[in-house]
Amino acid sequence: MAGVEENSSAVLQGIARHVNCLKEDNRNTRKRALEDIKKDTQGRNPAFEASELQLVFSELLKPLLKGFSDPVEKCRELSIGIVQWFLENVPCPEESLSYVFPILVQRLGQQEIVESSEEIRFKLVELTLVDPYPEVKKESCKCASEIAKTVPQYFYSTSEHLIKPLLLSITHQHSKIRALVVETLGDVIRYGHNKSVDQVTSHFAQRLFDQVPMVRKAVTQVVGMWLLDLPDRYSFHHLLVPLLLTSITDDQPEICELADSLWHDVGIKYEQENEDDFKDKQDFVAPPPSHYPPHVERPNIGCRVLVNRHASKILPGLMRDICDWVVETRIKSAKLLYTLLINLEEYTTQHIEILISGMSKASLDEEKRVVEEVNKSAELVGYFVRPDMWCKVMLKTLRMNQSYGNLFIMAGILRGSLASELLPYLEDISTLLTSPEVCHTAQVEVLTQLLACVEALVKVMQSETAVISQKLFDLIITVMALTNDGTVRDKATKLIQDITVAQGLGCKDEFFRQHTHPLLQSFGDSYIAWTNHSPERHIFNTLLIEAGPVVGELLEEIVAIFKSCLKPEKDPEVRLKSFALLSQLMMNAADTLNSQQRFEEFAVVIVKDVVLPNCVWQAGRTAAAVRTAAVSCLWALLQSSVLTSDKLEPVAEELITQMITTMDDDNKSTRLISCRVLTRTFDTMGNALDQDRLHNLYPELLKRLDDSSDEIRMMVTRTFLAYFDCFQNKYDVGLYRAHLEALYKGLLVHLDDPEEKIQEGVLEVLKKAGQLHPNLLLQEVENVKHKHRDPKFCNRLIQHMQAVLAAGSN
Repeated sequence: MAGVEENSSAVLQGIARHVNCLKEDNRNTRKRALEDIKKDTQGRNPAFEASELQLVFSELLKPLLKGFSDPVEKCRELSIGIVQWFLENVPCPEESLSYVFPILVQRLGQQEIVESSEEIRFKLVELTLVDPYPEVKKESCKCASEIAKTVPQYFYSTSEHLIKPLLLSITHQHSKIRALVVETLGDVIRYGHNKSVDQVTSHFAQRLFDQVPMVRKAVTQVVGMWLLDLPDRYSFHHLLVPLLLTSITDDQPEICELADSLWHDVGIKYEQENEDDFKDKQDFVAPPPSHYPPHVERPNIGCRVLVNRHASKILPGLMRDICDWVVETRIKSAKLLYTLLINLEEYTTQHIEILISGMSKASLDEEKRVVEEVNKSAELVGYFVRPDMWCKVMLKTLRMNQSYGNLFIMAGILRGSLASELLPYLEDISTLLTSPEVCHTAQVEVLTQLLACVEALVKVMQSETAVISQKLFDLIITVMALTNDGTVRDKATKLIQDITVAQGLGCKDEFFRQHTHPLLQSFGDSYIAWTNHSPERHIFNTLLIEAGPVVGELLEEIVAIFKSCLKPEKDPEVRLKSFALLSQLMMNAADTLNSQQRFEEFAVVIVKDVVLPNCVWQAGRTAAAVRTAAVSCLWALLQSSVLTSDKLEPVAEELITQMITTMDDDNKSTRLISCRVLTRTFDTMGNALDQDRLHNLYPELLKRLDDSSDEIRMMVTRTFLAYFDCFQNKYDVGLYRAHLEALYKGLLVHLDDPEEKIQEGVLEVLKKAGQLHPNLLLQEVENVKHKHRDPKFCNRLIQHMQAVLAAGSN
């Protein structure tokens, strides 16, 4: 601290003579003294430290304040300038205000003008504008406005000096001061030098984000006033128009109404001032456009022309701001774009490329409000730009970049388009949308926007969608096939219904009847090379699931594809998915594959050429999964009751042989389903099976009673019941006694099973088997009864067989 005081004292000693000279009568001496003080303080190198500067100022303040009243204007100006510099740079300017303000009041606040020089009075006002005390700022702003209005002829040349001090306060923490500063700037620039508009508009743009409506309203009023009354306003239309149009979409209705009213007046005045340019349009007034956005009041011709003439300057910056990193900036910019397009109308065509590019980027925004506003703007493009113009740009853009942003904008433009104008371009649009590079994707966002495009086309074109009906069908099925998103699938389903209604078709089935066959044909022979990731395979699956009864009308094509996809040498994943699809269809065969009562003609082919070859054992888990899928498919086929005994007979022998093999599979599910298939086969074939063949089967069935799974063992008991139903009524028990003995002995072993439910199942089997030769069974039971842990099941069987014999003798 001591060092600071020493430095300050040294400086003061150096300028002490200059201070003494301020008391001299000679004006030149006083002037030179002030210039030397300025040089030794403001111009000092190195500059003072803050604490040194404060001490120097405290010593110089009073002599300098006396200079405010110097009879020489130049001396007063120098004194004020030095004090102003000190106030701007010292760390504690408030310590000096008690000395400064009385002098200012003396010079400015009297009825009689004490300060005769307008320039000096102006400089004093400039000094008070940056004062930290809010009330001083308010009064200074009011003073500046009054000066500007009262003496504009003198004010013009010096107005620029007020801009910087005012802008320093435009972000003040008090909203009233911010609003007052905006209003003051309005007056200062209106009555002063207009070129300051360039310096101020960016600050005004920031104030449109102000949280206080009063500030935003002040900006709106000032900008509107400038557009109406600023002498050089034509040079700044491109800066001011966006500000006023932004206020039209303000959150406060009062500000919106004010901005809309001012904008209307601006248009009227612009039209009046350019009467010669508008003469032709006024003499030959065109009728309002028939295709115009609903619930929108059309701007007057002056507004429309004004925006058109400056759109090329406004749009590039706006397209940058709409992708700004600040969310609020993006929202404001998106709203402004909509208002701008409302005024631009058909002139939008000139800017279609920059609009599509900018809107496509903005549509990717994470902020929902930005996307909503961009969507509204895209619709306006559809209203105001003819399809022959936007199609060229939009389709070219989409070919280069298949982003969902581009599709989003296309959907919006389509919604705003006129049906009669859009009709000639439907083929080009639908061809691009259905091209593999656009629609063969798993991105949910892209698929969603593809459906949005379809929805827009249906909404606009209605029955005229018939000309591209096949492409719309292909696109919807493709989207359904390539998405796992439930919302997207529901949307696609609804669109099918909407198109059905729009085209006057009776029902969804009729829509599928028209388009399923062409879509199948479009695959050509590509299905030969399908893999698990082929989009066409997914489309095929979805098509058959959705087509319902139409599937039964196209069995030739469908079965051919299944045969190709289910060849044993095919990719296992493809076979698994194909078997799953085939099983799903067979579970509801009456409404799908067999809707025309023709599936039985193809069912045998499916069993022989599709299912059974895939049941052949191969090593590996994947092969095991395929075998499970194959027998599951066979089970679904038999459950559908499509195959009668006559149809099944040619393949019965091969089927039973293969099922006997798969009954011994390592996979539990495969073994279980094989037992079910064999049971249903026995039920279907009945007595048609050869007796010798039946005798060859029971050893394999008995082996399954030793399976590790109780579920399979129970299933085998039901298989045995069906098995014994296949024996003919005139069964030669004498000839086949050895087989019966082996059967009875094998079954009796499991009558003593640890599991009671198995015992119950085997008991029922033995009751049925005993009907072939009751005496032989009784004999076998008596032979093993003593070996059983609990003879109760043997006793129950003996009682049953005795009852059978008694009934037979009667």
